Amino acid sequence: MRRLRIKHQTGFHYPAVVSASYNEARMQPMDTQRQYLLHSRIEINPLTSRDSFIDYWGTRVTAFEILEQHEELTLSAESLIEIQPREHDPGDLTWEDLDGIGDRSVELSDQLFATVHTTPTEPIVTLAEEVRARAATPALAAREICDAIADEIEYVRGATHVASTAAEVWEHKKGVCQDIAHVAVSALRSIGIPARYVSGYVQPTSSFEVGQELSGESHAWIEWYAGDWTGYDPTNSLEINDSHVIVGRGRDYADVAPLRGIYAGKPGADLFVEVSMTREI
Repeated sequence: MRRLRIKHQTGFHYPAVVSASYNEARMQPMDTQRQYLLHSRIEINPLTSRDSFIDYWGTRVTAFEILEQHEELTLSAESLIEIQPREHDPGDLTWEDLDGIGDRSVELSDQLFATVHTTPTEPIVTLAEEVRARAATPALAAREICDAIADEIEYVRGATHVASTAAEVWEHKKGVCQDIAHVAVSALRSIGIPARYVSGYVQPTSSFEVGQELSGESHAWIEWYAGDWTGYDPTNSLEINDSHVIVGRGRDYADVAPLRGIYAGKPGADLFVEVSMTREI
């Protein structure tokens, strides 16, 4: 078991005074079978009222509007999370079991359709189909596909942006965790394996002592369905463990962006992000 305190500060520096902004934040971790949210709070500056709800995908959302002039928007979220060791059931569905499964489940159907971020190109489909042809089960295929994608894409900060698509990433073979997750989701869906995008945090180092505070960052990985949902981190080629903190799930990044909104003012806002993690147990 691990207990982690996560501090996440983010917001926008505007190029000039704005008269109003309307925003949604997804910065509070989920409660899941092996992950427990013990405490969480969000501070918003400028101070404003907010509404909180759980969205269609099960993610905690804070929605708010600021109807006064401001030059900067800052959100500070602090969460205390307890994570139990995660058990992984690879799933025992056969290819025949998976055939047409989206017609029998709305939840799975949602994770079979391509989105703007996850529309596969012919080379991505070819890779996935070649693995499917030799893999005995969907679970084995999913892992092999994820590992093959990780081998092909070089992790390079700044090579992409939040709107980059799987097609663009595969063409240039460079990107970050968000991009690798999008390519993996696109490949799995192309051969009928339901797959969803996961946003959260990851412990920055394996040697993380109790009481130690380290700089962290947001992270992205995927889950596929082959009888049960299996969490896999294609960037690091490993099953998720008690170092991964789940914040949101969806079809792609657009469903789980930590902060998004619109504002009335001069274009060109700069997003800033700072994350720290402290291990308490």
